[in-house]
Amino acid sequence: MTSDHFTAQKKTPFWTRIVLWCLIWLHVLRGVFTLLCLFPWIGLEQKREHIQRWSLRLLKIFGLKLSVINAQILPKEPYLLASNHISWIDIHAINAFMPIRFVAKSEVASWPIFGWMAKQLGTVFIRRDSSRHARQVVGKIALVLANESVCIFPEGTSTIGKEVLPFKPNLFESAIDANVKVYSLAIRYRSQVTGLLSDATTFIGDMGLLESMSKILKDRKLIVELIFLPPSSNQATLLDRKLLALHSHGLIADKLKGL
Repeated sequence: MTSDHFTAQKKTPFWTRIVLWCLIWLHVLRGVFTLLCLFPWIGLEQKREHIQRWSLRLLKIFGLKLSVINAQILPKEPYLLASNHISWIDIHAINAFMPIRFVAKSEVASWPIFGWMAKQLGTVFIRRDSSRHARQVVGKIALVLANESVCIFPEGTSTIGKEVLPFKPNLFESAIDANVKVYSLAIRYRSQVTGLLSDATTFIGDMGLLESMSKILKDRKLIVELIFLPPSSNQATLLDRKLLALHSHGLIADKLKGL
């Protein structure tokens, strides 16, 4: 079911939200313990298993059901994943399906606890207002792509999810440098009750992280859909970051428009 309008649904009871807040902070503390005490001693695959379980549990606390579509197209070798961006919880939804390295805006690094956790998980931070720093980050991403896949949010900011902003092409250069393919990801959030789009997860403007978390807890019973889209059939000839960005943007915008 589709709609051009966001849906409203019955709010989570107050005392239920109090219990959920307690569960969230206990879960965050568990994540901190895992990063401090286990991660220095375990291998990459074990780390991914811990990240995936932690992210799945976080989605469950927030009342988010994960739906993954077309995942079979993803290759085993590293690739660059370009996604539209709606919320901070996008990252945890993706990690709940497949832990991956991310590129995030530098402000995320200063978030209490979550910023520190992002650093420990190997997130690459970028200053959006510095083209020079962007070029340096491209080099870092290309090095990571030699062994691991990386997810970027080329809109450069989060949106309400009704449309896809133009993609900034800079980070697509890393796929060319590393000689890997660019896959695309369309994300959207719907109500489990009505099937209509929900704006409960939107994280825009001056909204703070705690404010966003509170908003999601009030509007639980949501579905987060991850829809994977293939690279261009002639990507070998798309050795231009602007063309790669336009192609990825077009795929995601068309997919979301058709839902």
